[in-house]
Amino acid sequence: MTNSIQRGFRGKLGQYLNDSKDLTIQISIDGDANYDTCCFGLDAQEKLSDDRYMVFYNQKASPNNEITQNDSGKNSSYTFNLSKLPASVNKLAFTISVDGEGVMSQVRRLTVSLAEKKGKLSSLFSAKDAALSLELAGTDFSNEKALIAIEIYRKDEWRLSAVASGFDGGLAALLHHYGGEVAEATPPQPAPKVEETPSPSSPVSSKVSLEKRLKDEAPELLSLAKPLSVCLKKNKLTDTVARVALVLDISGSMIYRYQDGAVQDVVNKTVPLAVQFDDDGELDLWYFGGWCQRMDSINTGNYKNGVPDNWQQLMTNLGGYNNEPVVMTEVINEYSGSELPAYVLFITDGGVSQESEIKQLLIEASRLPIFWQFVGLGGSGYGVLERLDTMKGRYVDNANFFALDDFRSVSDTELYDRLLNEFPDWLKKAKSKRIL
Repeated sequence: MTNSIQRGFRGKLGQYLNDSKDLTIQISIDGDANYDTCCFGLDAQEKLSDDRYMVFYNQKASPNNEITQNDSGKNSSYTFNLSKLPASVNKLAFTISVDGEGVMSQVRRLTVSLAEKKGKLSSLFSAKDAALSLELAGTDFSNEKALIAIEIYRKDEWRLSAVASGFDGGLAALLHHYGGEVAEATPPQPAPKVEETPSPSSPVSSKVSLEKRLKDEAPELLSLAKPLSVCLKKNKLTDTVARVALVLDISGSMIYRYQDGAVQDVVNKTVPLAVQFDDDGELDLWYFGGWCQRMDSINTGNYKNGVPDNWQQLMTNLGGYNNEPVVMTEVINEYSGSELPAYVLFITDGGVSQESEIKQLLIEASRLPIFWQFVGLGGSGYGVLERLDTMKGRYVDNANFFALDDFRSVSDTELYDRLLNEFPDWLKKAKSKRIL
């Protein structure tokens, strides 16, 4: 069965096919221009550090045939085996460019399909054999002469991103974009348009794509897209890539917040942050009481189960009282080695007692790529959290706090402004101190 995907889609490749086998990607273009396709094998810095892993019409195979181009032109296909790639190749970017006159908006139809190469399955296969298929038309583009169609990359496991976004230059501009050397005879090409082409390591995170993803995958959350996008633009966070975590207090005093839906509302309003910041659009989730438990990640498909049906049993299992250090320690262990910044939204109704332990953990974490946004939810006794602005001993100021009676007591615009108020300053300081 073929799964149709759309621009901005991200997912784990292994959920759709066996990513340890030979795979085939097919690019079919219905248009009047001449087209070149290419596969760039990129390193962890998103660069073509080894030009032998640029597979195209003039170099049809990588050194050990891990990637081969089978056909070229308007019907191109590549066979590749991810398990055979060297560790230095962290991402495969499949691209399309116009050779000569013409732009991508003149394409009548563009289809990119991915399948397992089974038995006598030819390099060019029919739609029914595809595991994933992305279909675009000229109306999806404007003056682009090149585009990044699909990226397949490592993040714990192999994942896929339907970027489907481009820029005005042709193949030479793509090569320049990935840090390759362009032959001197090649005329200079325009630089990538920042507003049209996200970094290969960044999600398709413009306002339009955020709205489109929520509309397609979580329409009940669509009203949150505009206020969040306004806040992101104001704080210059539109292109930020970060991991996002939500830590929820499930001590006994929070029972009414679970009963009236306030905690689920917190989950709902945090999911768009993950869609925007995280390259997989997933929200890491912890519950804590006297102990803590990490839950399955939350995304646009399962966010309604952010508060599980058995939350009362979970509250009992985790001890009924609040022990912030135990979950803070787990969060620190999770993100201490992250190459990306981590934005941690920490919800509690107060009763904070282990002040010295919390302070020490924040001091230790101030040298790590972790920003803590503490929010008090309808409680009291926040203790050391209310004194974060004057806390001494930290390498950088890595935490912020404010209290609300209810997430629903302020507008969505104000809420996102408050949630992201200090994150940009921390990002700048973390970069200047070489934490990031």
